Amino acid sequence: MNEERNWAMAAHLGSLVAAAVAMAFLAPLAVMLMTRGRSEFVRHHAVESLNFQISVLIYAAISVVLIFVLIGLVLLVVLGVFWLVAVILGGVAASQGHEFRYPLNIRFIS
Repeated sequence: MNEERNWAMAAHLGSLVAAAVAMAFLAPLAVMLMTRGRSEFVRHHAVESLNFQISVLIYAAISVVLIFVLIGLVLLVVLGVFWLVAVILGGVAASQGHEFRYPLNIRFIS
């Protein structure tokens, strides 16, 4: 179970590392592909994190467009803080063995 928790936590917190190159979705995608078929718990967390990273990418693109009407800058800051807090909460939930659902998550992959 500890290995499952570590993989699930990596699906969330790995996004912090991958965000350095603006590709936060790569960490949960890699976890999902590397642990395919081994654990439903890890798959749930990887899919949840992947959907969240794609959703945030879409929200960020919309915010960039809204910069022209001056609200986009505020939205980008709020989105960044929301993303950081949500990813940390997801990682903590995974490390404790709990299920986690991101708020405002569009479920592209189920």
